[in-house]
Amino acid sequence: MPAQYPLHPYMVLLSNLTQFSPMLYLPGFPGLETIEHWIFIFFFLMYLVAISGNCFILIIIKTSPRLHTAMYYLLSFLAFTDLGLSVSTLPTTVGIFWFKSHGIYFGACQIQMFCIHSFSFMESSVLLVMSFDRFVAICYPLRYSVIITGQRVVRAGLVVILRGPIATVPIVFLLKTFPYCGSRVLSHSFCLHQEVIHLACTDTTFNNLYGLILVMSTVVLDLVLIALSYRVILHTVARLASKEERLRAFQTCTSHLCAVLVFFVPMVGLSLIHRFGKHAPLAVHLFMANVYLFVPPMLNPIIYSIKTKEIRHAISKFLGLRKANVES
Repeated sequence: MPAQYPLHPYMVLLSNLTQFSPMLYLPGFPGLETIEHWIFIFFFLMYLVAISGNCFILIIIKTSPRLHTAMYYLLSFLAFTDLGLSVSTLPTTVGIFWFKSHGIYFGACQIQMFCIHSFSFMESSVLLVMSFDRFVAICYPLRYSVIITGQRVVRAGLVVILRGPIATVPIVFLLKTFPYCGSRVLSHSFCLHQEVIHLACTDTTFNNLYGLILVMSTVVLDLVLIALSYRVILHTVARLASKEERLRAFQTCTSHLCAVLVFFVPMVGLSLIHRFGKHAPLAVHLFMANVYLFVPPMLNPIIYSIKTKEIRHAISKFLGLRKANVES
């Protein structure tokens, strides 16, 4: 563990086991057990905003014919992945902070980490495809409708949906084959591969190398390609004749750019903490992990609702129709 703290009696029992046990221990926030119900209320509000906000975005896009375009289909993919990421952490968060149930079976832990990592890779892929959409819209506006077709969006969506789960299956499946000894205590209120793999008392070189290659070929590659696309976008915008045209062109990217920063900055921070911050206080690990998983799904629907004029108009129209139906 990154830092030492008083062990719960159940944690001591788990630590004394010498053979594989199907149970792991999720500590939540050690030292703050007396206010766990208040912590749950805070998390509950975040879940409420994330789940209701992303469901609302999906409903708005489905019910508004004006939003049946490639850009908003991609936004619906983003809302779907955010929804999946939120639901993935919900069971253990509720169990720990409301029912004080800290144990989790190893099989359930595998399922949770599979969902968390799959949806994380899916979100990275969606943001990459959205950056390509913005690149074509600004750099080749006259050819946009020819390049970005509905059929290509569907194909990109299938790749996005399948890439994460297929790539994640091997490392999650192999965890079941390892022997585990010593402590079964994790650091967070959810299961992550990079934590569980450290509990194995055998050679885990393949998993470590595969995990590194997977991150480099998905998240890191996606981030590099997004950065390159924005380099070209900024170069194209800078060549526009008037300041108003430059501002109007760049405003079409602000929502996506905010979503990219909200997703990748916490992810990079968490990776650096896990890689180089082994002696950092436990609170730092907990804070970064929770920011990484909870903040993007909560902020993305808010960002797109505020920054995107078409979404604002569709929301106003939707709420107006609902009000008219109620009054009638």
